[in-house]
Amino acid sequence: MQHLPSYNQLKNSLPLSPSQNEFIKESRQIIGDIINGRDERLLLIVGPCSIHDKGSARDFAARLKQLSMDVASHFYLVMRVFCEKPRTSSGWKGFLYDPYLNNSHALLTGLEWTRALLLDIITLKLPTAVEFLDPLAAPYYADLVSWGSIGARTSSSQIHRQLASGLAMPIGFKNSVAGDISDAIYGVSSARLPHSHIGMSDDGRLISVATKGNQDTHVVLRGGKDGPNFDKYSIANTIQQLKQLQLPARICVDCAHHNSEKQYRRQIEVFKAVLEQVIDGNECICGLMLESHIHAGNQPFTPGNANLKYGVSLTDACLDWEITAELIQWGAERLQQQHVIKESREIDCIYT
Repeated sequence: MQHLPSYNQLKNSLPLSPSQNEFIKESRQIIGDIINGRDERLLLIVGPCSIHDKGSARDFAARLKQLSMDVASHFYLVMRVFCEKPRTSSGWKGFLYDPYLNNSHALLTGLEWTRALLLDIITLKLPTAVEFLDPLAAPYYADLVSWGSIGARTSSSQIHRQLASGLAMPIGFKNSVAGDISDAIYGVSSARLPHSHIGMSDDGRLISVATKGNQDTHVVLRGGKDGPNFDKYSIANTIQQLKQLQLPARICVDCAHHNSEKQYRRQIEVFKAVLEQVIDGNECICGLMLESHIHAGNQPFTPGNANLKYGVSLTDACLDWEITAELIQWGAERLQQQHVIKESREIDCIYT
């Protein structure tokens, strides 16, 4: 058994500066504006399937920050910094739980390194995205996150819906592993409402928590065992079901997982197909997700292996940086072309 610090103790040892705090508030507002249609840009969440190495994560962040400035007119880039990994059966549960990659389960070190890494990325003025898995772990670093997700294995969980209801950033609910979108839709609906539940105070005591409800929740389509769900029919079906429950019809599409049929290079065609739907006038699509790292593919996890390849995913296979940057730049150019065409048509209408 290892005693862990309270939330306050860890946050006080790795504090958020006033300027970092202001940046996080601003980035959450921008993402919320995109989710709710007040900002016409697309949200683009990009990064490794999971974080396992601080150095390559910082390297990726620096590259993504530079790219974000180049495409800022059309995309708002946020980095995936997923340090908790859900497992269907068993396996490595992520950087937060096993930071030394040797089954030592040094959770205290994982908490410290996770918070320190997020602070480093925020210092670059690059927003971060995480999947919230353990509700007890979330308060250790939630103050550093600009966008969060509730994953395919937990979207139906009341505990995670309660958690999302009290979080201060936009939250995407993913459809189930099987592909059922109702878990995500009802998750969105539930998390928009106030909840009362058992929680932990910042100083480490069990308390009764009352949440206000999160109005920036939305659906994330990631495909399922029956196939992808990024096509026009699937997105139209999701829109219809959201409207039936009087929920905002705003959708983010995960280009990986079952939408790419777990073939990482297929993320390219998914990205392009979804972007063409946006260009064709689908205003309900508000964002996309890409799994990307420094180098392509993935590598097997063997506890204690000191010969891991730099910048290669330990979990799902990822696109490499060069392909990622080319794809995002292509997307920005494609959106710019459409913007020019739209402006030209509007001018023609004025003078005819």
